[in-house]
Amino acid sequence: MDLATTPHVLAIGETLMDIVQPFGASEPAAEYPGGSPANVAMTLGRLGRTVVLQTWIGDDLRGHAIDAHFSASRVHITAESHGAHHTSTALASLDQRGAATYTFDFDWSPTAPIAVGEAARIVHAGSISATTTPGCDAVLDALQRARAHALVTYDPNARPSLMGTPEQALAKVERCVAQADVVKVSDEDIEWLTGGRDMDEVVAAWLELGPKLIVVTRGKKGALAVSASGVRLESVPGDVVVVDTVGAGDSFMGGILDALWELGLLGAEGRERLASISRDEVAAILARADRVADVTVSRSGANPPWADELEG
Repeated sequence: MDLATTPHVLAIGETLMDIVQPFGASEPAAEYPGGSPANVAMTLGRLGRTVVLQTWIGDDLRGHAIDAHFSASRVHITAESHGAHHTSTALASLDQRGAATYTFDFDWSPTAPIAVGEAARIVHAGSISATTTPGCDAVLDALQRARAHALVTYDPNARPSLMGTPEQALAKVERCVAQADVVKVSDEDIEWLTGGRDMDEVVAAWLELGPKLIVVTRGKKGALAVSASGVRLESVPGDVVVVDTVGAGDSFMGGILDALWELGLLGAEGRERLASISRDEVAAILARADRVADVTVSRSGANPPWADELEG
């Protein structure tokens, strides 16, 4: 496959090893390759989309495991991704409800400028890599250049332990929001980034920065989608037994991108269509994202579904 000419999604951002420590355990039980943009890429690869990942991993055992894991999920990792001194890690400590608290050993120093080929029809970025120096400036530059030929998506996916003060993080988040056409954000992200500012006020302010669609995930309350065209729609999460929430938001984001691709909302021309997106199209996006995330939370770790698991 020639990725220089094959239409694809380009995901830019961190890949690391999620080390999962169950509630009450004295030692970690398992390691899972993860990282927010990488998990989004894996979701898309498993759903049958052509996806390229620009990341930053080391030439070590964990880096090799990450490479093999994402390749097995049909993710194409760029050659430029293999330059880190060591592969980053995230210790996910689970509480009684299966919710994760993260502790990071993180390096994000990709070689600039990040290549964004003309065949990239959607470019996605988010989380730590979009706010952590020195690499965050390279991410922003890539998003700015991508807008000439790609739809741009973004997920702040806040990690307070790595993002400085909320004020510092918000400034970097909002410069990415301003480049994005679609933003996915959790209610917890908004709470931390804005100091508890009203969610609807934040969504309205972010729409003024330029995005055409903002989707807010709210845990058991479901998701809220608000478009610049005036659509406001809520979804109800499926009735599933939650094993843990590791990677849930990333798989939801992957479901959004999968739906955008299915609807033909791609490239710079997709930006114009997105500006007048219909209620039915927003409903289809939410339904796909919910379905993907429901499967992910029903099992341990960042383990999104394959396409055949969503059939029927």
